[in-house]
Amino acid sequence: MQEPTMRFLIMAAVAGALFAQSGAPAGNADNGKKIFAAYGCYQCHGREGQGGEGSGPRIAPRPIPFAAFEKYVRQPTGQMPPYTAKVVTAQELADIYAYLSSRPQPPAVKSLPQLNN
Repeated sequence: MQEPTMRFLIMAAVAGALFAQSGAPAGNADNGKKIFAAYGCYQCHGREGQGGEGSGPRIAPRPIPFAAFEKYVRQPTGQMPPYTAKVVTAQELADIYAYLSSRPQPPAVKSLPQLNN
């Protein structure tokens, strides 16, 4: 096999593996932010999905893989109410996931002077 062909096959395999891992459908982060607020997700998970003590868990900036996220939203095991496809469409769920995925990482603790005294 020629070297350029082999490189292409390797790159295609890596790209396919990365897509399969995320498995997230295309979503609109701006719309997801609006839905996250409108459906009250922020009330337990915080405006940035950061979670907090006595509330819902942190779900951003690196949410769990989309398949697990979707399964939990549709059939939660904790206090969260189920959000069936009749309540949150597949596209809205993809948009919420895109919003959560778009949240920036918090700054490193060492970069905050107030916490380094």
